[in-house]
Amino acid sequence: MSEQPVLGIVGLQLTGLPIPRNVEAETIAVPADRGPGHWVGAPSALVHDGVHYVAYRSRRPVDDGRGGDVIVARVEGDGTLAELCRIDKRSMDAESLERPALVTDGAGGWRLYLSCATTNTRHWRVELLQAASPDAFVTAGRRAVMPGDEHVAMKDPVIIRDERGWRAWICCHPLDDPVATDRMWTAFATSDDGIEWTVHGPALQPRPGRWDQRGTRVTAIIERGETTVAFYDGRANAAENWEERTGIAAGRPGQLQVVGDAPVAQASGAYPALRYAAVVDDGDRTAVYYEIGCDDGTHELRREWFARTS
Repeated sequence: MSEQPVLGIVGLQLTGLPIPRNVEAETIAVPADRGPGHWVGAPSALVHDGVHYVAYRSRRPVDDGRGGDVIVARVEGDGTLAELCRIDKRSMDAESLERPALVTDGAGGWRLYLSCATTNTRHWRVELLQAASPDAFVTAGRRAVMPGDEHVAMKDPVIIRDERGWRAWICCHPLDDPVATDRMWTAFATSDDGIEWTVHGPALQPRPGRWDQRGTRVTAIIERGETTVAFYDGRANAAENWEERTGIAAGRPGQLQVVGDAPVAQASGAYPALRYAAVVDDGDRTAVYYEIGCDDGTHELRREWFARTS
């Protein structure tokens, strides 16, 4: 298992954060073809009754279909994936599908929140599927729960349900400039039921003149006492779209501040993407699932283990 660094923020020591290093990582999914634009990843992960489940998207190049399917799978003990169900973008009336969120509802049910590109627009919305088990998701009865509007697209939510209710960190893209809709920040939202959401405003925004000035997308939440720690994807410019690197922010759920002046994790080589990190605890270990760029431009889905320290 990987070593864990120590970070400081405003006098608070954040120890043992499971920062992915691509050290002893397992490759658990690869795309059918290789090369730039052929990707699997954007994972959402959870542990339920001791079993790891992951929902992720497969994607082809922009001129060959973009994000096509979201796959829900069980992670076997040897790191292989057993596919449970697959949602095709056509069944969601979407031009592309991006990062899903897989969550249990606390009453025995399962939920799959899907990021859907509205056809022939720059708009994104989040729709919800509900099922009795992770192999039973179908698109009948789907409903938009984070619809966005003509000004802002919404996608890639990180969703937590616990004794405090439902909380979400939603990636928002402004639509005021049609050639700059890749810009992004993260909004914080709460809900009583995970269906009707109240958006409270930006939780993490880009920093002018820094490596993340073009976008800050929260991908994972780690709670340390009264402090909320977030992994986020950042990029400096439009050219870095799809090759985001991982940074760290901390603070309150709706008010996060970046820690440090540089990414904490990225791939080596010409395709530096190490993005969409998802963190789950499993007993005395923590697993981080993430999408990583390879030397040929392919993106793969990997898992890395850490000793759990809190």
